[in-house]
Amino acid sequence: MTTSSNLVYVLNGPNLNLLGMREPEIYGSDTLDDIAGMLEDRARELGLEIDMRQTNHEGMLVDWLHEAQAEGARAVLLNAAAYTHTSVALLDAIRAITTPVIEVHLSDPKTREEFRHLSYVGMGAAKTVEGHGAKSYLIALEAVANGEI
Repeated sequence: MTTSSNLVYVLNGPNLNLLGMREPEIYGSDTLDDIAGMLEDRARELGLEIDMRQTNHEGMLVDWLHEAQAEGARAVLLNAAAYTHTSVALLDAIRAITTPVIEVHLSDPKTREEFRHLSYVGMGAAKTVEGHGAKSYLIALEAVANGEI
């Protein structure tokens, strides 16, 4: 991995590997590969480099947040999925690093089940982008490019 101030980590949590098949009425029909392609194209236009990853394991997300700091990443776009609402470990990891984190959601959790209204990730994130489907990632990337975080 090349250390670069133009490096943006895009970290995705549990079940996002099933995008396109999983509840498309909520999450849309774009797959994670579709989103990666859109992000890579836009990042190139903005002079940024994307490192996109997905895991179903909470500890891996924590490790990757630490790695983003160690690699000198400019920012992290984090869609922690269900861990958004349960993971104090992710909150602590976000607070432990100086790399800014943007919380990303395809849907708007505040319009869904009540348990989704609490966001531990949001408590530590510099910004939240939600409810725009796959475009949430692009909006977050633009915020990085525009220096909003």
